[in-house]
Amino acid sequence: MSTDMIVSATLVPASEALSKIIEEIFETVKAAGDVLIEKESFAELSGYLGRIVPVLRELINKRITHGSESVNDVTQILTRQIKVAKGQVLECSKRNKVYLLLNCRRIVKQMQETTKEISRALRLIPLASLDLSSSINEEVSRLCDDMLKVEFKAAVAEERALERIESGLQERNYDRSYANGLLVLIAEAVGISTDRYALKREFDEFKREVEDAQVRKNQAEAIQMDQIIGLLGRADAALSPGEKEERYYRERNSLSNQPLEPLQPFYCPITQNIMVDPVETSSGKIFERSAIEKRLKDGNTTCPLTNIPLDSRFLRPNVILRKSIEEWKERNTMITICSLKVKLCSGEEQEVLPCLKQLQDLCEERDLHREWVALENYIPILVGFLRRGNPETKSRALAILHLLAMDSDDNKERIAEVENAIESIVNLLARSTVETKLVVALLLELSNSFVVLDRIGKVHGCILLLVTTYKSENIQAARDAKELLERLSFDNQNVVQMAKANYFNPLLQQLSSGSDVSKMIMATALAMELTDHSKAALFDDGVLQPLLHLISHGDTQVKQAAVTALKNLSSLPRNGLQMIREAAVAPLLSLLYLHIASYPALREQVAATIMNLAISATSPEAGETPMMLLESDDDIFRLFCLISLTGPNVQESILRTFHAICQPPSAREMRTKLRQLSAVQLLVQLCEQRNPTIRTSAVMLFFCLTVDGDDDTLAQHVDQRCLETLLMIVQTSHDEEKTAAMGIISNLPMDHTQITQWLLDAGALPIIFRFLADSMHSSSYMNHLVENASGALRRFTVSTNHEWQNKAAEAGIIPVLVQLLETGTSLTKQHAAISLAQFSESSSSLSRPVEKRRGFLCCSTPPEPGCPVHLGVCSVETSFCLVEAGAVQPLVRVLGDSDFGACRAALRALSTLIDGEKLQNGSKVLSEAKCIVAIIKLLSSPCADLQDEALHILERVFRLLEHKQQYGDLAKMPLVDITQRGSGTVKALAAQILAHLDVLPNQSSFF
Repeated sequence: MSTDMIVSATLVPASEALSKIIEEIFETVKAAGDVLIEKESFAELSGYLGRIVPVLRELINKRITHGSESVNDVTQILTRQIKVAKGQVLECSKRNKVYLLLNCRRIVKQMQETTKEISRALRLIPLASLDLSSSINEEVSRLCDDMLKVEFKAAVAEERALERIESGLQERNYDRSYANGLLVLIAEAVGISTDRYALKREFDEFKREVEDAQVRKNQAEAIQMDQIIGLLGRADAALSPGEKEERYYRERNSLSNQPLEPLQPFYCPITQNIMVDPVETSSGKIFERSAIEKRLKDGNTTCPLTNIPLDSRFLRPNVILRKSIEEWKERNTMITICSLKVKLCSGEEQEVLPCLKQLQDLCEERDLHREWVALENYIPILVGFLRRGNPETKSRALAILHLLAMDSDDNKERIAEVENAIESIVNLLARSTVETKLVVALLLELSNSFVVLDRIGKVHGCILLLVTTYKSENIQAARDAKELLERLSFDNQNVVQMAKANYFNPLLQQLSSGSDVSKMIMATALAMELTDHSKAALFDDGVLQPLLHLISHGDTQVKQAAVTALKNLSSLPRNGLQMIREAAVAPLLSLLYLHIASYPALREQVAATIMNLAISATSPEAGETPMMLLESDDDIFRLFCLISLTGPNVQESILRTFHAICQPPSAREMRTKLRQLSAVQLLVQLCEQRNPTIRTSAVMLFFCLTVDGDDDTLAQHVDQRCLETLLMIVQTSHDEEKTAAMGIISNLPMDHTQITQWLLDAGALPIIFRFLADSMHSSSYMNHLVENASGALRRFTVSTNHEWQNKAAEAGIIPVLVQLLETGTSLTKQHAAISLAQFSESSSSLSRPVEKRRGFLCCSTPPEPGCPVHLGVCSVETSFCLVEAGAVQPLVRVLGDSDFGACRAALRALSTLIDGEKLQNGSKVLSEAKCIVAIIKLLSSPCADLQDEALHILERVFRLLEHKQQYGDLAKMPLVDITQRGSGTVKALAAQILAHLDVLPNQSSFF
């Protein structure tokens, strides 16, 4: 056996293992998009795994003759760790979200260990002895460093939820309100709806998960999970109202009608009172904790019952006795609540008030008591007292209803479901009594349920009564009424009623004619976060001009309050557009240009307001023609110059202002002006900012300025350092900034070869490949990122530089481009088709001639099959052949895309198969792929450029008799239509094809 054969044989297992690893990586990365927890950490891990793929492909493609033992070690470690990562991804994609949250620390720890093990494996690759490309060597080194340094941590929200769970378990806090808050905290941490039905569904699923046999194998975990279930089970959402009612009546019906006397062990020997926290001392006797601790602190160190000296360090809680006392109290309280209901329903007036007071005390004592009161159906009785009771009875009933509604959505809805209950509560506002404060507090609490809030707003006269209460001298009632009115403003009809009741007029009057102090107070009130409907109503009532007038006020604090109010109100686009129409921009700009060093907050608020106006000017509400915000070149220049002269908050607002202005396609002139102002030079510097918000805003604006691609200023200011910075952002930043940075790279001038070389030296190809390989994710940001990445790739595939093409092909780009033709957006398909066209332009010169058979025909080996287009030996990675890559059919399918750009790019790629001498063979391949029929259909396209491309291909195809006979009749009518309706070269070219088809003479006037 020859040496070559021995080497080949030893390489097969390693190559197969590496190929399998790549397959496992793709499956893991794809599955990682579906994880239910630690999404950011898994996304980062997926990024690292994606960066490994080009390295493994390089190892597969090279004929490794040294260090194969090290490579085997690498494959073994990677195989094991990728399997671990995949298993973890699948676990986090299928298991219950609550269960995963409780295990999130274990998950991130395992992720950390996997990443470090993979880094260790990559360091075992014998880079020095392998003939790997310099870019791959550098990428391996960077990848190892990055993976070694990375620290995966559970999200802040997850840690907060875990800490609350641990605290509740340690303190044995089984209070219902604590459990309610905890369940909401968990829901928000893992992305569950806080709707109680969704919470119950998730909680039930969590309980089933805990009961799983695999969980039960770990006894410690099972015990902990049972404790957590007990804690969360106290929440309202954990049980349905029916389940709670069934549990209550089952327990209540097991009791007698009379309270039970306490057992003697319940009493503390020191205080002679029922114990709350019994503890056992070193003498074996039990006392109330607070009582024995006080005795020891006072110096009495002997047991009061035995006189035995006590060890003050030994006070052990008697959990069994404490539980018995609690159960005794609960049983008696349940009996008491039941008996009070009988007395309240008896109608004896002298018993009503004492019973209500006792009931109120029980409700204030524990949330569990409130649950029992509601389940005993007290709510209709209490609502009845609001209609017929004396003032004191009504006050007690209101207070108890408020307690019942305070921490239970079920009880809020129970109150609202009582016939005319909401009307009865609202009508109490019509009387100037001490009950007003209690009524508004109850209504405000009930309004926390959106269902009940809607009912409150529909009660006749409710808005007017609340506005009257808001204007009253009762400070607490007025404050609650204002908050309730703000909640009710979600409904336009309610806002109309508020305006009719002159709710907004006092604010406007104070702004126009009040004292400086009142103006500042009213402006500050308007600066609060209002609902959109409130903001709109205020504008409709004429709040803008009084606020604009305050901008010129002498008192800076008044001025600042006015600007803050304008900033808040301008966040609603319709308000922002009205401010622009009423010339609010000029005074705001003047205020921004003033050097008020003593009041930087004022400048920040002004800049933020101008930013809101810019966003409004280009919002959908502005219509198809966006409004002009900065009308003069002087304003553009002065505002942009402030970026270099102000603090980070103002910088961010100005950058975002220009970003909003420059986004519309119609803003080309504005983008040109900014490039002429050397904006690119400043933005390149800001891309290196440590402040992430400034950097993001700068990158987003920079991206906007590159979309036109017709200005040489980009190449003047983009150097190697800038490109390295952009690539760093692409790898480490968040979605929006990452997409913009890749977009800048995509839009840089293609004809600047130095930029391309710098990008290659900085390792851009593996980075771009990673994002293209991840394109199976369907999020909108990922679509944009892939569009920009595929656009950036075009510069590495130009046919004028085979070295660049080779590096791209060796990285495995071509199969990914073919995949993008199927799965990408229209723009991604266009970019992919352009790159494939550029690759294909080089195929003829790179196709290897088929070796002729030598010696006796019967003994010689069969010749390699030749490519049907290039008639030589082709491959994807050496000659970039579209046929070998399986790209022809996907390109033909792109011809049916509604996007003209994608169709033109696909036509360009397909036309490379019939260039020059390839016409005969290439057109046959196109015919077999049904491409010619698809091209003929494009003759009816409304896009003249697309028609022109199609005509140029058909002009060559119809030179061949077989295609004239097969497709000529199908093409005649569209061609005749073009000769009649078309113009210029399109018309002449169509006539020329008709001449090929013998429809027109060669001397026709159409030429």
